[in-house]
Amino acid sequence: MTAQITQPVSGTESPSSAPGPAPAPSRLRRLARAVLPGPAPGANGAAMYRRWWLPWLWTAPAIGCAVVFGVFPFLNTLLLSFTNAKPLGGTAGFVGLDNYTRMLQDDDFWLATRNSVLYAVIVVPLMVLLPLMLAVLVERNLPGIGFFRSAFYTPVLASSVVVGLSWQWLLADDGLVNTWLQKAHLIKSAIPFLSDSWLILLSAMGLTLWKGLGWYTVFYLAALGNVPRELHEAAQMDGAGAVRRFWHITVPGVRTAMMLVGTLTGIGSLRVFTEIYMLGSSTGGPGGADRTLPFYIRDVGLDPITGNAGYGSAVSVALFALTLGLTLLAQRLTKEDES
Repeated sequence: MTAQITQPVSGTESPSSAPGPAPAPSRLRRLARAVLPGPAPGANGAAMYRRWWLPWLWTAPAIGCAVVFGVFPFLNTLLLSFTNAKPLGGTAGFVGLDNYTRMLQDDDFWLATRNSVLYAVIVVPLMVLLPLMLAVLVERNLPGIGFFRSAFYTPVLASSVVVGLSWQWLLADDGLVNTWLQKAHLIKSAIPFLSDSWLILLSAMGLTLWKGLGWYTVFYLAALGNVPRELHEAAQMDGAGAVRRFWHITVPGVRTAMMLVGTLTGIGSLRVFTEIYMLGSSTGGPGGADRTLPFYIRDVGLDPITGNAGYGSAVSVALFALTLGLTLLAQRLTKEDES
């Protein structure tokens, strides 16, 4: 009887040659796979060498700067607001809520709050609408339009101090504005732009508008590029005029940009300092009548002789709360408009 040799069928293995379970990797090897770059199971391409800590590595410098220059100063200010610390250091005692109680009873604090809120109430609507109208005008490709675009953006490049000194020269009693008005026989005596408390505040608002006009115009120019031209053409064929097309097509098309500009302008208005300092001198107007909250914080918290860093920190926390409330209100309005 002849013995027959049976060959195994391709793709099958004998039970004795079946591979057993892979040995479990050691603890050290598992740790190395989690930390060191290497092929990740179930991944392909660049993801094979990506580890969970790599995004944190790339963002570490930004996170470090935010913690050092943002989170730590905020927490330190919050802690100082419950003490009677001095600007130049020394022993600081815990006073509880005394600084906040003093702040609520301080007439100068409420005057500074009124000036800051009034500044925002007047500047924000104008800064939302005027750059939009300017963007609509300079968007068209007309002869010489490049010169006007550059001219409107030039104040943005100038330093706030340089702009403030220029406005001092313009608005002084013997400055260009009063001299021209007197020579034109429009006024008999000089207008006290830099000595009357209300005129100083209004002049500072004009300075803020003039300097920020070109900057926010760029925002609107980018937003106007996303408004379909077909809508304007269809509305024009239906007989809609320029004003109606502006309010019913342009404004809804750039509503998100308007909310962004309003938020940024509102925050900047509550933090205004340089304009008041340059036009109202170091006192913040006659008798400090034009001081805003940042100006008031400098006076009460940073004066090396009479300053109280704890009280100034409490006012800073109040300014933060006011700014945060404005930002949350703007976000809520934005969500309501989008819905």
